Amino acid sequence: MRTVDLFSGCGGLSLGFQNAGFEILSAFDCWKPAIAVYRQNFKHPITEIDLAATEARDLIAELQPDIIIGGPPCQDFSSAGKRDESLGRANLTLSFAEIVTHVKPSWFVMENVTRIAKSQVLESAIALFKKSGYGLTSSVLNASYCGVPQARKRYFLIGQLGGNDGDLSEYLIKNQSSEPMTVFEYLGDSLGIEYFYRHPRSYKRRGVFSIHEPSPTVRGVNRPVPKTYKKHPGDPCDIDENLRPLTTIERSYIQTFPKTFKFEGGKSDLEQMIGNAVPVKLAEYVARCILKFVESGSCHQVEICRDRQLSLF
Repeated sequence: MRTVDLFSGCGGLSLGFQNAGFEILSAFDCWKPAIAVYRQNFKHPITEIDLAATEARDLIAELQPDIIIGGPPCQDFSSAGKRDESLGRANLTLSFAEIVTHVKPSWFVMENVTRIAKSQVLESAIALFKKSGYGLTSSVLNASYCGVPQARKRYFLIGQLGGNDGDLSEYLIKNQSSEPMTVFEYLGDSLGIEYFYRHPRSYKRRGVFSIHEPSPTVRGVNRPVPKTYKKHPGDPCDIDENLRPLTTIERSYIQTFPKTFKFEGGKSDLEQMIGNAVPVKLAEYVARCILKFVESGSCHQVEICRDRQLSLF
């Protein structure tokens, strides 16, 4: 399917869908550091543009995509943010919906933090999608059951023009693994450590994790072990001079970016764009679920996938 990625960041969604066999036509974002990284890693173009601007809709419509994917900024919903929809960034979810309903691709995929499910802006977006004739499937996926060594939960809303609500639910559920993926299963001993530190939001939570479990959610900040940190009852090892946080690049591996992916730029920018990214393997999982559904003959686009002889799962 011909694909456009909105609010693409450094390209987690793009790469996952590309790996599944989707043809990425173009990406769109307005954050220069992420755009620079994206351009280093993809052959197709990325356009710097404010996606809330009216001209963005017409520009995207000219590409005639079969599917629009994207993760509108989540800071206004995130547990790491202010959880205040009035700050303005939540409106970009509506911008995503307005672009989709203007362009009317056969499919769309929208990703966000789980807290968006309780937001007023999502209700407004869903109303727009339904008015335009989209059948909707919503799901909260734990990335560790979808090929990612990270206990990261994210909300997905998938729409098919002319489809039925819940069409994709079975596929999103049945293809998950029975056990969560651990860091060791994905990376083996390549990190050279058995334990690592991830700074907790509150010292009521543990900060030390083993590679023999999924990593906690990779966030946009990465801090060293504070000198004042005291061992939490849940920490699996003692606190000593050998304990360290994951490096910036190691965190990209936890987000399932390949080791060949190029990250260049300032450390704080890289930490933020890696933390904000959709894990590549999670994006690929969702993409392959869509293709499984299409290949099953449950929708009119079945010939697209059969012609391309895509390998699913």
